[in-house]
Amino acid sequence: MNTPNSVWLITGASSGLGKALAEAVIAAGHRVAITARREDRLQALAQGREAQVLPLALDITDAAARQAAVANTLARFGRIDVLANVAGRGVAGACEEFSLGQLREQMELNFFAAAEMTRAILPQMRKQGAGNILTVSSIAGLVAMNAAGPYCAAKFAIEGWTESLAIEAKPLGIHVTLVEPGAFRTEFAGDVNLRPRQRIEAYRPMIEPFETYLETSAGKQMGDPIKAAQRMLEVVASDSPPVRLMLGRDAYSIWEATLGKRQEDLNTWRERGEDSAFEGAELVEIQL
Repeated sequence: MNTPNSVWLITGASSGLGKALAEAVIAAGHRVAITARREDRLQALAQGREAQVLPLALDITDAAARQAAVANTLARFGRIDVLANVAGRGVAGACEEFSLGQLREQMELNFFAAAEMTRAILPQMRKQGAGNILTVSSIAGLVAMNAAGPYCAAKFAIEGWTESLAIEAKPLGIHVTLVEPGAFRTEFAGDVNLRPRQRIEAYRPMIEPFETYLETSAGKQMGDPIKAAQRMLEVVASDSPPVRLMLGRDAYSIWEATLGKRQEDLNTWRERGEDSAFEGAELVEIQL
């Protein structure tokens, strides 16, 4: 449970959902280490609250920097009660258009960095016998989307890894929650998205609608980052936090439509799919 004066560590705190969460955590009176690539962007949040807020420069993809951020937070505050993995970056382009290096860049930032940041903090939380981990994924971590293949791949990966961790960590007193936003009014829909180094004209009819959506929706998304931050604080304060916190009516709508299509697709070949066992073999379900 999130008690007054808890200690948070937030990645990606200089903008978007990360900044909104940092502001909410500070306003609630908690102590917090806020991290981003450029420490100067964090100074305004820390100004006048130096005893409460620790700004730290952090390239989340740098292993040594991750360990230093954890060590500096522990040195200042003595414990870490909540980790919020928020740092990330989107894409806009066809799967074939992205280079191998760009695919690796997406996996490094949106999967490996979040997983490794979590692993860096888990020993301290296990020692405490308590803690909360919030990992910001996306509705694109549950639903594949055109023009976002590398991003979906990384988010699908962090979804599977984090849900497994949630099962393993709960008996140790550590609560793990995936945050799955739809479209929120942040810089995410702008020019910060990774673009492919090549352009294949054959994919234009599938890609251009998404690019147009990004251009026309920037600054107009229905999702309010301040309300998203409040929902995350409420999750941490709960005695029974969910494994998944989906945010936005658009996210729920996309997910519910996808469930129906996915079940219909599976059922088309279900009889033949089930008829793939040795004759007489018994069904032994995997124990979860």
